[in-house]
Amino acid sequence: MTGPSASSRRVLLLGGSGLLSGAAREAFLAAGHEVTVVSRGARPLPPHPRLRALRADRRDPAALAAVLKGERFDFTADFLAYDAADVEGLLAVPGFSPGRLVMISSGQVYLVARERRPPFREEAADLPPAPAPAAGTRDRREWDYGMGKRAAEAALRAGAAARGLETLALRLPVVQGENDGENSRRLWAWLERMRDGGPVLLPDGGAQPVRFVYAGDAALALLRLEGLPAWPGLPALNLAQPGETTLKDFLELAARCAGIVPRFVTVSGERLRAAGLADTCAPYWGDWCSRPDPSAAFALGFTARDPEEYLPSVVRAHLAAPPAVPHEGYARRAEELALAAAL
Repeated sequence: MTGPSASSRRVLLLGGSGLLSGAAREAFLAAGHEVTVVSRGARPLPPHPRLRALRADRRDPAALAAVLKGERFDFTADFLAYDAADVEGLLAVPGFSPGRLVMISSGQVYLVARERRPPFREEAADLPPAPAPAAGTRDRREWDYGMGKRAAEAALRAGAAARGLETLALRLPVVQGENDGENSRRLWAWLERMRDGGPVLLPDGGAQPVRFVYAGDAALALLRLEGLPAWPGLPALNLAQPGETTLKDFLELAARCAGIVPRFVTVSGERLRAAGLADTCAPYWGDWCSRPDPSAAFALGFTARDPEEYLPSVVRAHLAAPPAVPHEGYARRAEELALAAAL
């Protein structure tokens, strides 16, 4: 490939090996931009003449300053901001200029609220938080994550006001993509159960509404944010697929894409929790799967695809290159089968 074009921009991606950051990296390179990726370097990036990889631990101020001191960019996408200190540390790097700065946030900022009314509009993140759940529980870990993202967004707004930056928190639900097999393995958790031929526990019959976003669509949204003639001037924006579906409909679509006829067995949420399996066998189900409303983004011209459009490619990729290890909850598959037989 040739060098940068006259219209190329300097883009910084904080985080290099995740599902979304990888999709963004490819999108910006394909658009002709010069891309710098800062990560811990655990996974090597594919070589490219317009790609620069810098190694630093995001949470080590000295290491971050060593690679970003004096650096100036046109656009920065931050995939690794989990609390206020992450944002403050980045903006404290001497001489660092991020250009337009987009922090990847999460629909989890809505789920920590005392009052939940999904699907969530952007203003719902201002609702008072619920009390902290008991320490050491999954609920506490999820609550901490959501509260951390709220704090990171607040630090982003403060930094924008202090430095006159154009910033935005892009709030996403669960991200689906072809390269997720070795990351969360959540879709694979369902595919491997459906593929083994045994019954698959489906909490509450799969009636829970779900809403996701395709990694490619989120990457294109970042590309569009970089090139907008006028910045939206909003503190935060949701992006998600246009419509909601039920968990059962989503899984049945995934099964058809894989050529599988699944054997779903309905189990109540109470029974699943009593068996100790609620946190291990049913990704996308429960209280911590967000459903952001993307209406505001669509009104601004952003787009996203429904599962019927993106899921066939995602499932094919999972089947073509299965994860090296099963989803962590699959270790308790025998208990799931025993519960299904009892039902």
